[in-house]
Amino acid sequence: MNDRDWLTQRFEQERPQLRRVAYRMLGTLDEADDAVQETWLRLSRSDESAVENLGAWLTTVVGRVALDMLRARRARQEDYVGSWLPEPIVFVDEHPTPEEEALISDGVGLALLALLDTLTPAERLAFVLHDMFAVPFDEIAAIVGRSPAATRQLASRARRRVQGANATPDVDLDEQRRVVDAFLAAAREGDFDALIAVLDPEVVLRVDAGSDSPLAQAPVHGAEAVAREAGRWARMAPLARPAIVNGVAGAIVGRPGRPFAVVAFTVVDDRIVELDFVVDQAKLARIDA
Repeated sequence: MNDRDWLTQRFEQERPQLRRVAYRMLGTLDEADDAVQETWLRLSRSDESAVENLGAWLTTVVGRVALDMLRARRARQEDYVGSWLPEPIVFVDEHPTPEEEALISDGVGLALLALLDTLTPAERLAFVLHDMFAVPFDEIAAIVGRSPAATRQLASRARRRVQGANATPDVDLDEQRRVVDAFLAAAREGDFDALIAVLDPEVVLRVDAGSDSPLAQAPVHGAEAVAREAGRWARMAPLARPAIVNGVAGAIVGRPGRPFAVVAFTVVDDRIVELDFVVDQAKLARIDA
């Protein structure tokens, strides 16, 4: 095996980990794959003999690439209407592949990724690399151009925001599904009281319809407001099919192979606390269920 073949093989061994880092940073698979590809290009142009720990080096590089991409995207999103949500990873009947399962491990659902998107790019990088992948602060500091102490503060601020706002879903998927099925049945029947019964009083509904869609809207807060909003979607409820969306109970709305929307439900203590509707067709392009 020549040096090039060895380097390619080692990179392919690290690819799943690099994709996990990039997906947590960027929230879409296309951008994550672009970041991983750029990392390979930088490796192929470097002097690998000077790299002591290839895995750590690649993680640092993909983090730097993702940070640059995230900053560029944030600039483009200044006039974004409605909510920006991550690209969902959806399963209906089949089981996820090990790589797909790794992407959504550690409770990385749509709600958490949407929360990470509210952080500054530097906060998100510090939190993702340190708290999710145990990268030392001195290595992260070199990426963000700050001291290790300042980088530690970035991660600390991000951690407080995540812990303060991130709802931990009920663990039992069957219990989640029972609550979601009750919501869908109530939506189909237009039963306002039944909707209220499964919604947390502080529930929030978010819709990501894309940059220029007439369906774009601001988040909706509160059980009564969300129940009324569900009435607007009631005509689509008969087309909703159960699915697992980033590890939690959800639904695919639309005919097989042509989804109109994907919905992730965060269920806590038998109540729905968050509903995330992804209607952006670009983010649904990979779903053929």
